[in-house]
Amino acid sequence: MRFGSYDCFTVVMDSFLLDGGAMFGVVPKNLWEKKIPADDSNRIPMQARSLVIRGNGRIILVDTGIGDKLPARFNEIYGIQTAANSMAERLAPFELTVDDFTDVILTHLHFDHAGGSTTITNGKVVPTFPNAVYHIQQAQWELACNPSVRDLSSYIQDNFMPLLEQKVLHLINGPIENFFDGIDLIVTDGHSRGQQHPLIKGDKKSLFFCADLIPTSAHIPTAWHMGYDNHPLNIMDEKDEILSRALEENWVLCFEHDPVVAAASIREDKGRAVIDRVIEL
Repeated sequence: MRFGSYDCFTVVMDSFLLDGGAMFGVVPKNLWEKKIPADDSNRIPMQARSLVIRGNGRIILVDTGIGDKLPARFNEIYGIQTAANSMAERLAPFELTVDDFTDVILTHLHFDHAGGSTTITNGKVVPTFPNAVYHIQQAQWELACNPSVRDLSSYIQDNFMPLLEQKVLHLINGPIENFFDGIDLIVTDGHSRGQQHPLIKGDKKSLFFCADLIPTSAHIPTAWHMGYDNHPLNIMDEKDEILSRALEENWVLCFEHDPVVAAASIREDKGRAVIDRVIEL
């Protein structure tokens, strides 16, 4: 689908399972389970869905999925099922290779968003995309390098330290208009400090990559947010601001973790944002 000067499409990198209560925080189970049913262990299905942005001489990947470096026990806990054995196999149906990408925008460095950024080659952890520059917010980088006890399990250094070692890391300070021609970077802090979201701008409609601000279409209501969010009150304010802009400026929302809905437009109903139309992306 085209937005402005860019062709955009999603790639499902991995499928996995997360605790439904953690994914919906204080929302009662009898409400959220109507949206995404849980298994016998109270886990709900999730996707690790990345976005490819192609145009203006660039091929950009937004987030890289879980990757292929995790131990078997970790995969078992989270019910991780990779879409393919390697990043090359994930991209092959789209006639892309890891060498084609000029840029990787990492929304943040949690393992389910940044794990595919590096891979093991000849026993060494190296960047998966050898010709790409990896763009990360400075605030997120500092948090990942010095995580709190709460965040510790979300950050795996092999997912991002090789980017620094191989000199392919670009640190950004705050939001930027026209980071690339026709692409803004919007920053939110409620889920994790320094989370960034590309906004691909078009004349009639734009595409906003929600990442963990609105991880699934079920998380559109303001109070429906994750137990994983570090600053719940902040994230609700940020969601309200983003949804107001989305309604006013005709944005399509891309959901990184929704098990079914990759993207959707929204409309206002009785003062609230709701799904208007599901969009194939």
